[in-house]
Parts: sequence; structure tokens; C-alpha cells
Amino acid sequence: MAQDQATKQGLWGGRFTGTMDPLMHAFNQSFKYDQRMYDADIRGSIAYSEALKRVGILTDDEQKTIADGLTQVLQEWKQGTFVAKEDDEDIHTANERRLSELIGALGGKLHTGRSRNDQVATDMRLWLLDQLQDVEASLKGLITVMVARAENEQDALLPGYTHLQRGQPIRWSHLLLSHAFSFASDLERLQQLTPRVSVLPLGCGALAGNPFALGFQSLAENSLWGVGDRDFVAEFMMWASLTMTHMSRFAEDMIIYSTAEFGFVSLSDAYSTGSSIMPQKKNADSLELLRGKSGRIFGNMAGFIMTLKGLPSTYNKDLQEDKEPLFDSVDNVSACLKIAEGVISTLTIHPEKMKKALTSDVLATDLAEYLVRKGIPFRETHHVSGRAVALAETRKCQIHELTVEDFRGLHPLFEDDVMDVFDFEASVERRKAIGGPSRATIERQIMVLRKRVGA
Repeated sequence: MAQDQATKQGLWGGRFTGTMDPLMHAFNQSFKYDQRMYDADIRGSIAYSEALKRVGILTDDEQKTIADGLTQVLQEWKQGTFVAKEDDEDIHTANERRLSELIGALGGKLHTGRSRNDQVATDMRLWLLDQLQDVEASLKGLITVMVARAENEQDALLPGYTHLQRGQPIRWSHLLLSHAFSFASDLERLQQLTPRVSVLPLGCGALAGNPFALGFQSLAENSLWGVGDRDFVAEFMMWASLTMTHMSRFAEDMIIYSTAEFGFVSLSDAYSTGSSIMPQKKNADSLELLRGKSGRIFGNMAGFIMTLKGLPSTYNKDLQEDKEPLFDSVDNVSACLKIAEGVISTLTIHPEKMKKALTSDVLATDLAEYLVRKGIPFRETHHVSGRAVALAETRKCQIHELTVEDFRGLHPLFEDDVMDVFDFEASVERRKAIGGPSRATIERQIMVLRKRVGA
């Protein structure tokens, strides 16, 4: 009973006389997961003590004593010697309790004009800003590896697929860079998100505001909004959901192309697993987990949005449910970016199998364009080329095995040089428009991506 009462007296118990149900005591605590914000909490508290000194709440000596005490608490965390107590409801309670153990009643002055409502919002923003730097570095690393492979493997040609049907010949580099551009857009959105995370709510008090202000990139201009806003949490999880959607699509391509039916790529043993019953199996578990994690991260976002949408203004205890999905999303998106970089940097491509998958029917569009160059409208040439494909199917041969006379029977403007159409490399090199698969356009894409990642 005395212990329960001590819990209430920690930060908020003055008006309570009854004891707390032990189950409610455990249910209310967030320390087991928010303790990872210990560094952000202490940094914010040291900065806040400076603000209290500037407005005369603390003397110079008092502020120094508090800052030194908090620094000692930080060292205990870093050295693994911090001792948690049962009454540590959250990281803020734990750090303030330990500070008061070290410096006495002076520690109680630190909370002047500050509520846990603005304190937790500040901690989360500080913590997330630190994580964004790591996530950005990992994302840049993934893009950089993709670009390097694309630059070195431009000779490899394979079919480009739509609807999982062979369409036209492209370069392996073109495919790889298509995924890199998705991740480059994610990088841009992440960088745009950072200023909206870097808003300081510390000094908003419980909800009515007070004059003690510190600065990030900007300040919370409204105290009601400052303590109750979690848009930055939702927006990061939205960003993570879209990024992992791109990750899942990349993983799906690589899973398909690594199957025996395609055989375009092989994963390194470092990123593969086997079967417990079938000895021949080499499973792309790294890619399957990347694909699977996307659903988990989307679920974190969707769940938190459902929590957020029904809340009245300012702070509500429901917002304690922001941390676990945020922490989980940060951890998993960071890990996925690093795993994807490892997969890409170590996989082996098989250009000969890619080339073998190139059948002459993927040049049907080139055949239509042959007549376009002779002034025939594309709608007509598309029909003519389709008839050539049908003729080859009827004869059970490839389209390039038709004779010049066969082509002339389909249209009189076909000449002997029509057979030059059936060259995969030449076909790819004709695609010189920006965004295409020719060597020149691939080099341009590489240059654009390197500029975006600052390489």
C-alpha cells in the first residue's frame, strides 16, 4: 500500500487518497518501452534547466547542479548501471526520480512550468530526429548500391514485363534503376518530413502554455496543438508504409527472377535459407521477409490512425499508444533498408539466362515502328505487326524466322532491311528518349540519382 501511494506521489498524486489497483499500476506504465528515449529525455531536461535559469527560476549554481546530475544519470544509462524502480511509470519519472536521489529536493524544481505532456512530445520529436538521420543514411546506402550495380552491368539485356508478360527488351540496369528512383522519391519525402518533426513543444505546459521556450527548427505556436499533436508520428509511419510498399515490389521482382523458372539472379548464401525437408531448396527468405514486413509497418500506421482519429483536443492517455508502433516501424524500416542493401550488393546476375528469355516476339513493337518510319500511322502498323505475330504462331516459329516475302505479304513497304529489326541491343539503343533503356539514358539516370543522394 505504501508503495502504491508512493507511485501516486511521484508526479501527480497530491489529490489522491486511495490506493491504485496493482493491475492498473502496471497497465498505466510505459517505462518498459519508452526507456529507449532516455537520451532525448535527459537532453531536453538539461536544455529546459537552461531556460529556467534564464527566467530566474534557477540560479546559476542550481542549474549547474541539475545539469551535472542529469549528466550522471545519462552516464548510468550508457554504462548499463541505471537501476529502475517499480514506481518508474515512464522514462520521465525514472530520470527525475534518479536525479532527486542524486541532488535532493532541488531536482523537483526542474518540473516548473513543464508537464509530462509537452515533455513526452519533446522527447519523441528529439528521438525521432535522431532516428531519421540513421534511416536517411541507410536509404542513401541502398540507392548508392543500386546505382553502382546499374553502372557496372549495363550489358545485360532481359525482357521487360507488363502484366508479367514479356513486353520489350530492356537493360537489367534499367530495371534496377526503376526501383532506385522509387527509393529516391522516398528519400525526398523523408527530407521534407524532417522540418515537421523538428518543432519544439517544450514549454507548452499541460495545455495552457508558459513563457519558457527553446528552439528546434521551429516552435509550437499553439500550446493546445503542441501537447496533442502526433501528426509527425503518423506522417513518419505513412512515409514508412509507402517506402515499404516500394521495398515489397522490389522484393517481389527479385523473388520471381531468382526462381528456377526465370533464373535471372541468384541470392548470396548470406541472405538465403534452406528447407528442413527438401535439401535442394535455397529460399529467398530475406526478400520474403522484406515483402512481409511491409504489411506489418502498414498495420502500425493504420492502427495508430484509428487511435488518433477519435481523440478530443490536447493530450489524452490514448497517445501513450503512439510509441510502440512508432518504435517498431523505425526499427523495422531501418533493418529492411540495411538488409536490402546487403541483398543487392551480394546477388549474382545471370546475363545468359536473361538473354535466353528474349524471344523475337518482344520486338513486335520495333516491327511496327519500322513501318512508322516509312510514314504509316502507328495504329495501322500495330495491326500489321500483330498479324505477323499471329502468322509466326500459326507456323510454330519465331517472328524473325518469317521470310521477307512473308512480311511483304502483310504490307508492301517491308523491304530486305526488315530483318535488321531483330536485334535486341539495337532495339534497346533506339530507346534514347529520357527515361529509356539506352546506354546514354541509363548514364543520365545514374547521374540524376547520384546527385539526389549527394554522391
